[in-house]
Amino acid sequence: MYKKKSPRPSSLHLALPATSANLGPAFDAAALAMDLYITIDARPAPSFSIKASGRDKEICEGVQNNLILETYREILQAQSAEIVPLSLRIKNEIPIGKGCGSSAAARLTGIAMANHFGHLCWTDAQIIGEAARREHHPDNASACWMGGLTVARMSGEAEAQVASIQPKGKWPLLLAIPDHALSTEEARRVLPAQYSRADAVANIQNSMFLLAAFTQGRHDLLSSALEDRIHQPYRAPLCPLLPSLKELTGTPGVLGSALSGAGPSVIIFLDPRSPARKTRQSVAAHITGRGLRAELLPTKITLRGAHR
Repeated sequence: MYKKKSPRPSSLHLALPATSANLGPAFDAAALAMDLYITIDARPAPSFSIKASGRDKEICEGVQNNLILETYREILQAQSAEIVPLSLRIKNEIPIGKGCGSSAAARLTGIAMANHFGHLCWTDAQIIGEAARREHHPDNASACWMGGLTVARMSGEAEAQVASIQPKGKWPLLLAIPDHALSTEEARRVLPAQYSRADAVANIQNSMFLLAAFTQGRHDLLSSALEDRIHQPYRAPLCPLLPSLKELTGTPGVLGSALSGAGPSVIIFLDPRSPARKTRQSVAAHITGRGLRAELLPTKITLRGAHR
């Protein structure tokens, strides 16, 4: 039984950033937002429709099995609210299926639309928590919604507990994006069920140093702080860019690198004191020399999360 219909709300404009989660040792706990966005204009319409532009246009335009619309419908149905058909205009800059938080951004979009058009009045914690519950981890969702660098965990079943951190200093990034996609489910299947105490302790130590590097602007800590024993060694065979690019750690212009999310993309942290263009050229030459291919996309940490 649906609630009584209320006057149809106005249109919604929303922009959400790409994210890079895990950040080496901070598996399922930390993520950062990048200045690549998916922008959505939604308005009530006689039926559902999507017009898209930008990256992965064909995927974004599909009305059937669309993660944004599926999430929107499911939330409203669960809240016994009217499902208002929408016309969407999407401009996308986020690579889909490549470890850059596209699914978290899509789910958050669907939740935000349900919150707006269904008059749900959810808090940030509820919105992030619902996205995290659907994602099965809170890191991408928290960084996408809040911006900057976030540390997150689930607080009960429905809400997320999030700490936002503003990194000190400049942290230029280079995103290496391969041609092939990799599902999070496939990337998780290769992980072991148990880890040694030594591996767990090493990751805890490195995660603490990772936070220190960002909060204190300590670029010198990053190369060792990004070392991981929990997920990257097991995912490397699925993500050949990772071992190749890790060879560049400590070379001129490169502070370190890590899988972006579950991969296969790799996020490279650049030395702000070095010319970014020259570093990008050397990274491109290294990738080519290893017989690999990747799009190299300059980006940076953005403090601006989801916004209207």
